[in-house]
Amino acid sequence: MTNKPQRFQRVKKFFGVNPSVLSMLGMVVLLGLGEKMGERFLPVYLIAIGGSVYAVGFLNAMDNFLSAIYSYVGGAISDRFGYKRALIAYTCVSLVGYLIVIVFPHWQAVLLGAIFFISWTALSLPAILSLVSSTVKAEKQTMGVSLHSLVRRIPMALGPILGAFFIQAYGIREGARIAFAFALGLGIFALFFLWKFVEDKQPVKSSTPNLFTTYRNMPSALKTLLLSDIFVRFAEQIPYAFVVLWVMQVNEFPALSFSLLTLIEMVVAMLVYIPVAILNERTSSKTLVAITFGFFTVFPWILLMSKSMEMLMFAFVIRGLKEFGEPTRKALIVKLAPSGTKASMFGTYYLLRDFVVSIVSLSSAYLWSLSPSANFITAGLLGLVGTCIFIFFGKDENTRVETR
Repeated sequence: MTNKPQRFQRVKKFFGVNPSVLSMLGMVVLLGLGEKMGERFLPVYLIAIGGSVYAVGFLNAMDNFLSAIYSYVGGAISDRFGYKRALIAYTCVSLVGYLIVIVFPHWQAVLLGAIFFISWTALSLPAILSLVSSTVKAEKQTMGVSLHSLVRRIPMALGPILGAFFIQAYGIREGARIAFAFALGLGIFALFFLWKFVEDKQPVKSSTPNLFTTYRNMPSALKTLLLSDIFVRFAEQIPYAFVVLWVMQVNEFPALSFSLLTLIEMVVAMLVYIPVAILNERTSSKTLVAITFGFFTVFPWILLMSKSMEMLMFAFVIRGLKEFGEPTRKALIVKLAPSGTKASMFGTYYLLRDFVVSIVSLSSAYLWSLSPSANFITAGLLGLVGTCIFIFFGKDENTRVETR
């Protein structure tokens, strides 16, 4: 009996967890499950209620543009008011979006509601990373980010399956609205969970960081990573909203098949997080991030060749492997940021990256209207540019960490 507490303490030390981190992980599961039940099928739902392929492309571009704005705003709010109050505010904003989509089943209302409910991930990520940075030792911060990424994939895997069940049972129109109703209920429960269990240890700041000052303080190695990351995200976001159309409309597989593919993607991602986090403590960050960028690049090309279920499954395995070095990249941003501005530095990085990506994403619908090949091939070529930039000019700053 006496060995069990000791084993538990060793596990906690190995993963670098504490009550605040565990509470945050529980919140991520609740909110993520609700979000992904309907969000993954939004392109199909938009078309079902009268939207066009350009509405789908606009949704994708709007998602990237707002993610850029929300990342910076979320980081500034977190640094100013503390991550607990920031996370509560962001959750309330998402609930407003769910209500709009549930009450008004029109494609224009879906776009309006999306302004609110797509905000949670972008707004909350700087606050969550600030929580990890404030409560986890420096040498375990990559592990903390990896745990968040791993746990976040649980609802990303299960949510689409539940959403597909409702769509199969009640049709796309009603099934999607029922899924968003469940998301609303889970969000309300998560709000209580946030208020009750997440402890805010971060001191409140007296001033709001300036965007230009934050960018000037960004290390040159981080600016190189940012440039390469922008090109790599073109490879992800140009085909992103059209992947579900490729599976369900072009290749005529049902919603449950798409949810199975999503499950495969998430399981693969979850399996690599912890081993890579351990590997990150022993090897080069540049190597891990470069491998990740490679998976981002080849996915749209492999997807284009995937017209059978077996090939689609292989493509989504590759899609899951693109998470190989993502926690390393996120942790590197936080490690390089000065104390007191970690959330805002992270937000600035994402603001610049996602703003540029959102503009290019406007071309995704046009490329798709030409042909799926034009969309997927262009995406992969842009990803290749970003990968080469990082391989030849990126710096390995893995050893540069804060002393605590």
